[in-house]
Amino acid sequence: MPYRYPPEFRRKVLDLLAAGRSVASLSADLGVSDQTIYNWRRQDAIDRGLERGLTSSEKEELRAARRRIVELEIELAVTRRANELLGAQVVTAGDGSKRSRRWEARGCLPGWLAVFSRCQSQGSTSGGSGQRQPAQSAMCG
Repeated sequence: MPYRYPPEFRRKVLDLLAAGRSVASLSADLGVSDQTIYNWRRQDAIDRGLERGLTSSEKEELRAARRRIVELEIELAVTRRANELLGAQVVTAGDGSKRSRRWEARGCLPGWLAVFSRCQSQGSTSGGSGQRQPAQSAMCG
């Protein structure tokens, strides 16, 4: 991984360049490669709007977006794999409700799916509490 110099150090090098020092002398004195100094000078010109390109802040936003994309792709892969392992293939039954094939073959639904199925099909709550009650007859024991 390349070494990252602090922004203050970069700024001082650029100030020395603006004061008339040559890239070669700064490179030799500070132990920084001349190509690195040229890159800093070009990025400074882009940040000030003198050259076309992505500014430092735009580069940072892009870097953060790429990191987030990688995280989401990993999360999606894990979710897909979990779905494969659990065998949760959802189908629409004749009455329009959705049921898991694996549980439907056994003639029952897991508790959370039974609650969801009952609540979706009836669309009501029991009592005035707003709490949905599980459909006990639809669950396996």
